[in-house]
Amino acid sequence: MNIAFFLLPKQEVVWLTMDATLRQTLERMEHHRYTAVPILDNKGGYAGTLTEGDLLWYMKNNSQITFDQTNKVKLSEVQMRLTNRAVQIDANMEDLVSLAKVQNFVPVVDDMNRFIGIVRRSDIIDYCEALIVQSSVQSNKEMAAG
Repeated sequence: MNIAFFLLPKQEVVWLTMDATLRQTLERMEHHRYTAVPILDNKGGYAGTLTEGDLLWYMKNNSQITFDQTNKVKLSEVQMRLTNRAVQIDANMEDLVSLAKVQNFVPVVDDMNRFIGIVRRSDIIDYCEALIVQSSVQSNKEMAAG
């Protein structure tokens, strides 16, 4: 099955650019209660995923930065520790299962690497669950018939 069916489009996703400040990022993540958000470059391409851990490590390693100064720090200064892979829009759900083990969501890009949305881990798990249930029902029918 094509992942476009499961795509949460860009306009419905909380994302930030590398020009966003640390304070803007913290406030958006807190408001939406997200632990990770996609980061886009200035051309709309997927640049990576920023996590709460990335922000905490940055604050720890730059102890001279107080919360009041977070509006002066751009995300381009914050190192993203994890490499969350994006997939092309023509990927299939089976391609996403291994990524979903280590990512809360899988970013989706077009053929020019422009970010077009995400597929959430919960949607991937729901898809797998439906396959398991369908397989179980089929097996039960076959056993009853035969």
